[in-house]
Amino acid sequence: MPKFAANLSMLFAELPYLDRFSAAAAAGFEAVEVLFPYEFAAKETQRALLANGLELLLINAPPPNYTGGDPGYAAVPEQADRFQRDIRRVLRYADMLKAGRIHVMAGPAKGAAARQTFVQNLQAAADSAPQQQFTIEPLNNGDFPGYFLDDYNLAADILDEVGRDNVTLQFDAYHAQLIHGDALKVWEAFGDRATHVQFAAAPSRCEPGNGPLDFDALFAAIDDSGYQGWVSAEYTPSTPRTEDSLRWMRALQAA
Repeated sequence: MPKFAANLSMLFAELPYLDRFSAAAAAGFEAVEVLFPYEFAAKETQRALLANGLELLLINAPPPNYTGGDPGYAAVPEQADRFQRDIRRVLRYADMLKAGRIHVMAGPAKGAAARQTFVQNLQAAADSAPQQQFTIEPLNNGDFPGYFLDDYNLAADILDEVGRDNVTLQFDAYHAQLIHGDALKVWEAFGDRATHVQFAAAPSRCEPGNGPLDFDALFAAIDDSGYQGWVSAEYTPSTPRTEDSLRWMRALQAA
């Protein structure tokens, strides 16, 4: 059985942010991820992690534009200077929170200039913090129209072009299912490049047990592949209480 973690941006969202850490620990999670922790002082998140004995696996970058705008802009040529400034803030958060990985979001862009910008931004980030791990993740165009990184083949090509050991693939079963139609086949093709895994049912993006994705087969394939990392539940619970949506985890633990 994989090592499961909780995405606290989506799980336990019925609770105030800082209360989600204790709820996750009480539910049996030992590690969490937070997509965008920037609206809270890093010390607040740090205290919540330490108080509950939780490891922070991942945060997203760059910080969002709270006045509106697209999530991510690492592949947007006009935002290259802004990215270089903002990634320094992200690295300060990651250092204080001991975040295992930073997911660098490409944003909406297309074409050769976007690809060059994305590659150069990833190389610069990786070289500026060689001790920090970074990931890239293909996102489906239904949820993220015009997103640059919208295919796992493209992600593999980008990783080869970036050529940095601390920039790797983030596999998300939800997006893989919607992009390519079979998340299991995507894992079989690209899972050896993944250093972080997330999942949700597709197309509902709720907990396992909904939709065509065979999670028993997927989790077994992840185990059989020798993957040693965490597998993070990144879904919107279909139940008012997140705890009630964790039947999938309890069933696996009981098996």
